[in-house]
Amino acid sequence: MADYYNILGVSKGASDDEIKKAYRKLAHQHHPDKAGGDEKKFKEINEAYQVLSDKTKRAQYDQFGQTFDQAGRSGGGQGFGGFDFSGFQGFGSQGSQGFNFEFGGENMGDIFSDIFGGGFDGGRSRQRKGQDIQVDIEIDFPEMVKGARRVINLRKSIVCDVCEGTGGEPSAKKETCPTCKGSGQVRKNVRSFFGSFSQVSTCPTCQGKGKAYSEKCHKCGGDGKVKSEETIEIEIPAGIENGQTISLRAQGEAGEYGAPAGDLYVNVHVAPHSKFKREKNNIISEEHITFSQAVLGDKIDVETIGGTIKMKVPAGTQSGEVFRIKDEGVPYLGKRGRGDQLVKIIVQIPKHLSREQKDLIERLQSLD
Repeated sequence: MADYYNILGVSKGASDDEIKKAYRKLAHQHHPDKAGGDEKKFKEINEAYQVLSDKTKRAQYDQFGQTFDQAGRSGGGQGFGGFDFSGFQGFGSQGSQGFNFEFGGENMGDIFSDIFGGGFDGGRSRQRKGQDIQVDIEIDFPEMVKGARRVINLRKSIVCDVCEGTGGEPSAKKETCPTCKGSGQVRKNVRSFFGSFSQVSTCPTCQGKGKAYSEKCHKCGGDGKVKSEETIEIEIPAGIENGQTISLRAQGEAGEYGAPAGDLYVNVHVAPHSKFKREKNNIISEEHITFSQAVLGDKIDVETIGGTIKMKVPAGTQSGEVFRIKDEGVPYLGKRGRGDQLVKIIVQIPKHLSREQKDLIERLQSLD
């Protein structure tokens, strides 16, 4: 049996959303009705998705691997690759209200609308939310500890300020849509390797409203949105970890004809520091002391993110010992308090001694 994860090109730990996106991309590419389509490959893709999109089947597949048995695959009511065509009303008839069947726990109208370029939605208006935007920014180690602000410039779609997202010239009148004659729907016959059927989709001219403007907006050309430069200030909280993402709602691309805007995702990367390292919410550092300081004890200067402080090194300190400075670590994200700074002591042993120094050490050795 083929490796379903390999067929979809995802890892074994892939999320449901990653599996769905991979399936849609491959279904687009290999659908038999498209140029260069591959029916055999398309069947493999659907079989893999049927299993991996179902939590129970996926768990069984992960557990048993090559011995996985697709329960019910040959049972009644099952068509190709697990598509359940039972319960269809008016399939392919003029009275059909669109398709609403389930596959792998999701409505196939969403997937088929992507593959065929139309909506299997009964002609409902489905204005799309704007696309999300992802950006990467880098901060330094002290900014990670203290928090920071960044200003980024984005070129993105925004709502047209002339038509306010409607797509119509402000002076234009709303008229019955010439494409759908006011129904908000268009119907066409589609041939696929499933067979021929009637597809009802949202009218592309009026977006399912049944009305269209007599004249398109002169600025956006009827799209309801335009490209523009926008400056956004981002607040980076103290304690954020390397690789964490900040989500800013409705700061992405503008949606279609008044639909909500997408979101902005800011991936934060923390630059390495020459002296400090982070371990959970503690800061790790090293301080070098002399042999005499280790033997006799001393107070030494220790560098922290907040500045230099004095730390007591007791007599007899061994190389490699770690001392804790309370509350000098990284703040807890979203909570009160912070970690500590852990200072590792490195005792420097002199490599070159004078005759007098050697004599003193030899005398000490005789006292051991």
